[in-house]
Amino acid sequence: MVISIRKWFKALRFAILFCMLVYVFSKLFGIFEHWLSPGDPYRYPEGSAVKAGSMQIQQEEQEDMLERLKLFYRLGE
Repeated sequence: MVISIRKWFKALRFAILFCMLVYVFSKLFGIFEHWLSPGDPYRYPEGSAVKAGSMQIQQEEQEDMLERLKLFYRLGE
């Protein structure tokens, strides 16, 4: 059985380079964690948006939503 030292060094160099790159990318993801993480899902929406499930709907808004729902069912869109 022939053992090639050159092949072992290539494999070792590849393994070391791979581990170094994995370490660098994990540190980069740690640095940009605040940028990659999603926002607070429980915050109130801005502008005229309405948070889903909120029960603070005025009577005329409720009728408007009911009309829109009827239109949706009627047109099938």
